[in-house]
Amino acid sequence: MNFSRYKRELSAALAYLALLVAVGAAAPTFFGAGNLRDLALNNAPVLLVAVGMTLVILVGEIDISVGSQFAVCSVAAGWLAKEGVPVALLLPSVLLLGALMGALNGALVGYLKLPSIIVTLAMLVAWRDALRWVTQGEWVQNLPANFQWFGLGQTLAQWLIVGVALGVLVAFSWMLRNLGAGRAVYAVGSDAEAARLAGIEPRRVVFGVFVLMGALTGLAALLNAVRFSAVPSNAGIGLELKAVAAVVVGGAAITGGRGTLIGTLIGAALLGTIGTALTFVGINPFWEKAIQGAIILAALVSDVALGHFERMRAGGLTLKTAGGAK
Repeated sequence: MNFSRYKRELSAALAYLALLVAVGAAAPTFFGAGNLRDLALNNAPVLLVAVGMTLVILVGEIDISVGSQFAVCSVAAGWLAKEGVPVALLLPSVLLLGALMGALNGALVGYLKLPSIIVTLAMLVAWRDALRWVTQGEWVQNLPANFQWFGLGQTLAQWLIVGVALGVLVAFSWMLRNLGAGRAVYAVGSDAEAARLAGIEPRRVVFGVFVLMGALTGLAALLNAVRFSAVPSNAGIGLELKAVAAVVVGGAAITGGRGTLIGTLIGAALLGTIGTALTFVGINPFWEKAIQGAIILAALVSDVALGHFERMRAGGLTLKTAGGAK
């Protein structure tokens, strides 16, 4: 394996390893089975959204409306369950709802060429305020008994939630490496015009990744909602930051065309562990956001520095080749 291709992912992995070693030395109980299970369960929905965000960022776009989409899908799942919709039909229902919200973003960005940051910022506010108006801020309560944990029992459902998140990660990672659709995502993010000349339709690719982003957000919302006896109407606040941060810290270039889902997994694990680690070592958890911000900034700075170094090295090789040709 050519490890030089995974410099950014290795940097994140080393940072995560250093965090685990430090917290393990200070608080060995951190590695208790119960705590590790809770960490995996709490971060499974974030990982699902981060997988979709990876696809969006790979094509050079961004989606900051996912927190609001997550809230809409969560409340919709609760309402549908209260109306007697079978648990087996909840999954396709929320997937469709999320995909439709993603399709709206994709149409505005992909086909109308509007800036994704502006479109999704508008949708973040629109979906959140619309939901607040419809629900009047009330939570969805009195859910049927078979809604929580899908009626499977807590232990089995916990394994199912984590397994689904990891399964989605593996499936999309394989797709990006082996299918033409995955190569099209990288091609559009690297150079949309070159991709078009090669026979790829950038508008369709951008539209498609936003649809997948919405569907994965719907899936994450459902898997998160079934963990509790009531569904909050303000779910998903700050989720967009967590998802974008996981992708960037995992080594993806915010400008598109470069990144892996393995890096996203490492980034999500690193950022998702910080808050719990602070609690175990006796540090005020309010420092979590500050530390996450510092890690994100460090990742961006290192990305720029590494890109500059690679351009300089490429320029030096070009000069050497030209000199040798003489």
